[in-house]
Amino acid sequence: MAHEVDLLVVGAGPTGLYAAYYAGFRGLSVALVDALPEPGGQVTAMYPEKMIFDVAGFPEIRGRDLIAALVEQAGQYGPRYLLGRPALSLSDVDGGLLVDVGEGERVRAGAVLITAGIGEFTPRPLPAGDEWAGRGVVHFIPELSAHAGHDVVVVGGGDSAFDWALALQPVARSVTLVHRRTRFRAHAGLVAKVEELGVPLIVPAEVAEIRGDDGGLSEVEIDVGGERRVLPADTVVAALGFTADLGPIEAWGLDLEKRSVLVDTTMRTSRSRVYAAGDVASYPGKVKLIATGFGEAATAVNNIAVELNPDAHLFPGHSSNLG
Repeated sequence: MAHEVDLLVVGAGPTGLYAAYYAGFRGLSVALVDALPEPGGQVTAMYPEKMIFDVAGFPEIRGRDLIAALVEQAGQYGPRYLLGRPALSLSDVDGGLLVDVGEGERVRAGAVLITAGIGEFTPRPLPAGDEWAGRGVVHFIPELSAHAGHDVVVVGGGDSAFDWALALQPVARSVTLVHRRTRFRAHAGLVAKVEELGVPLIVPAEVAEIRGDDGGLSEVEIDVGGERRVLPADTVVAALGFTADLGPIEAWGLDLEKRSVLVDTTMRTSRSRVYAAGDVASYPGKVKLIATGFGEAATAVNNIAVELNPDAHLFPGHSSNLG
């Protein structure tokens, strides 16, 4: 089965969603493909409840709310979502490009815009919790309310671990943070906030064993300097970081540098009709922020519009004139 669109956006994070809106604004049909099962990229997967403070026009906005607004904005033009699908191979066809998205489906597009963020990211596993993965041991928390009344043990010492402890403390019955070192990688201000809430920080300690039954987890045994302690636990959040790579995109014949795709000032890559924007794109002076990705998405889409139709104007006009 083949889908045909003017533009295929590879990656449905904030930059990709804004690109989908802008493509619709420019009169282009668009599809988004993403290996994750829902839109939002890293924001949805890793910090949906975290407040974001550097999006223009919002003194603060929750990650989940930002994604919902971007989906609504793009939805004005009816983009096609192909979620839970990897973008596999890329090949040239007459007048465009063909991308294999698995399960016998392909997308034929006039151009491709890569907005894959840091690429495919895989959480680092909790060695003692392999058999409980998905059955009480989690890496991300899409819905805080799912853990209301739970005893939660957060494992890790970085920003993500403290973010989850901070977010879960108001809804969980108890939250305890366990870290194998006495020093934390998290920002000192974030550590102070968690301490002020009275969340126990147990260091240096490692998870030795996780126990439970068919009904779920019941307790976690930790090793604290050679002594064993048992903590009640319905949920263990393994916030141990992740590994990332570009996956199949690395074989697309693009100029790459340290897991990033090199682009010019139009966001064009070294391959014809293939552009990149957001964290995946690289050029001298690049600053990796959501705000940067929004501007790059608009730059890329406007240049794509001209490449697909040489009679089109690069400048799209002001949206305020369309009311």
